[in-house]
Amino acid sequence: MVLCPVIGKLQHKHVVLASASPRRQEILSNAGLRFEVVPSRFKEKLHKASFATPYAYAVETAKQKALEVAGRMHQKDLRAPDVVIGADTIVAVGATILEKPVDKQDAYRMLSRLNGKEHSVFTGVAIVHCCSKDGRLDTEVSEFYEETTVTFSELSEELLWEYINSGEPMDKAGGYGIQALGGMLVENVHGDFLNVVGFPLNHFCKELARLYYPPRPEGLRRVKHDSIPAVDTFENLSDTEGGGSDPGPSAEGGRGGEEADGDRSQAPGALDAALNGAESRPPFPTGLLELMDGFKASKVLFTACKLKLFDVLKDQGPLKAVDVARKLDACAGGTEQLLDVCVALGLLEKTHRGYSNTAVTTLHLVSDAEHSLLGLAEYNDAHVWGVFTRLGLAVREGAGQARGALGVTEEEEHLSQSREMTLQFMRAMHSLSKLTAHHVATAFDLSRFTSACDLGGCTGILARELAREYPHLQVTVFDLPEVIELSGGFQRGGRQTERIRFVPGDFFKDNLPEADLYVLSRILQDWPDDRLHKLLSRISSGCKPGGGLLVAEAAAEEEEGASRSPRLRTLSAGQPRSPDEHRRLLQRHGFRDVRVARAGDLLRVVLGTRAAP
Repeated sequence: MVLCPVIGKLQHKHVVLASASPRRQEILSNAGLRFEVVPSRFKEKLHKASFATPYAYAVETAKQKALEVAGRMHQKDLRAPDVVIGADTIVAVGATILEKPVDKQDAYRMLSRLNGKEHSVFTGVAIVHCCSKDGRLDTEVSEFYEETTVTFSELSEELLWEYINSGEPMDKAGGYGIQALGGMLVENVHGDFLNVVGFPLNHFCKELARLYYPPRPEGLRRVKHDSIPAVDTFENLSDTEGGGSDPGPSAEGGRGGEEADGDRSQAPGALDAALNGAESRPPFPTGLLELMDGFKASKVLFTACKLKLFDVLKDQGPLKAVDVARKLDACAGGTEQLLDVCVALGLLEKTHRGYSNTAVTTLHLVSDAEHSLLGLAEYNDAHVWGVFTRLGLAVREGAGQARGALGVTEEEEHLSQSREMTLQFMRAMHSLSKLTAHHVATAFDLSRFTSACDLGGCTGILARELAREYPHLQVTVFDLPEVIELSGGFQRGGRQTERIRFVPGDFFKDNLPEADLYVLSRILQDWPDDRLHKLLSRISSGCKPGGGLLVAEAAAEEEEGASRSPRLRTLSAGQPRSPDEHRRLLQRHGFRDVRVARAGDLLRVVLGTRAAP
């Protein structure tokens, strides 16, 4: 029996659930939906730190799951299902996402973190409409998320371990299942209970209503409802379009979910607002207000880093606010405010014992952490923050003046600032390179090369990774004299060090060291076209036939798998090039067999081979 009329819209369609979760299957089956189960093979290895919010990660994972199934089914028999549903449920404490525990100790760590506190459960859902045209798969994706807040009781160690030993936590995100024994841990649930179980059925039905039957522009009845819209609030709900994948005509004659002029920006909650008689009142602009406040969150992070707040808590936390203030030699009231905001941003945790670092903070914002990004935070605060305050001038002056208006002078481009500014820049690049070097070094098999020269290689992080991956490779780091002078402070011992040398010079003026492979990582995007072509011409002239050029640059947002965060860096560093643009650029300078690969979530890597003259 179909309990919700909008689900009836899918009754004559081939619907696929891209999930093996028995809980999701049960929820949808109980609602009367008929579907085929095809578990997704998408590997859930998206880089969580590249997403602004936990729910953005869940939505993207759900979408990739559904698209993978749609693509695989189409490839198998050249026809796709009409609709594929993907979902991903995560547990988040602040900005930290809790995965499924790997063992009992990990489950205990997670549950202890949730003990006596409130956390959020997010489910991202993607509804993918598919159709085949001339043997090609076309997809149209609708996506949304649901948040439910859950509060755990204060639980004893004995009870936690009793639950862990039951085995239930081991296949559950966050280490618990609310629909079974885990329900005894929960004191309060605010929001959709089924969302915590694994699928937000109520929001799903509303999304179907939005897709298939947008609100009528005139004469809309003012019917108040608490959850799923009632039958009489819709036009004829019979499935008139048969088994095709077209969502069906709207009241204006367009495709479902579209206005007459093709606008597809209608929010998921627009139907609810209209049905409640609020058609003249716009949705509350939560996202816009959060965007306006975004700079405040950045400044809180930068200030905490500058004060070495996370170092203090790493060595001595948890601490009360007054004790933190004493160690920072700061005002107690102001320190407590800063600490509380850091808690709200997911940078710190607060218990009755005081404040302490989160796992992400310990990993990336403590000075001596192996993967510390403290240098990048400090550089953004000291330099980039000021650059963006002059953005208005850059926009008014136009593209030709943008670099100067943004504060990028010729002297700064050559890193001939003060010694401290150079050091700040190097710390920032060192931090960022530690995240990306392995991906760049392994994007292609470089074992045919015996020598490499990393132009603008800064502290040598990428050189070290190249030497580690290729035991017969000799690597030269070529950078400005002031950079090479300071690079020693970033080095550490190891066998790879013997095969790395640092050579001072200017790659626009001085002879380039001989090498089979030249490397430009995050270099080309920083220069205007005239200097870029001059540099590539110099590399091409010095590169022997059969030699290579490896270029690593920021990936464009629209590329598959690219980071979804706003492309703000392009305002000061140039527009990312497409793969085709990179191919043409290298081919123009004598490189053939140009290949392109992704390197993690941030970069694209291009490898070209020098053709014979």
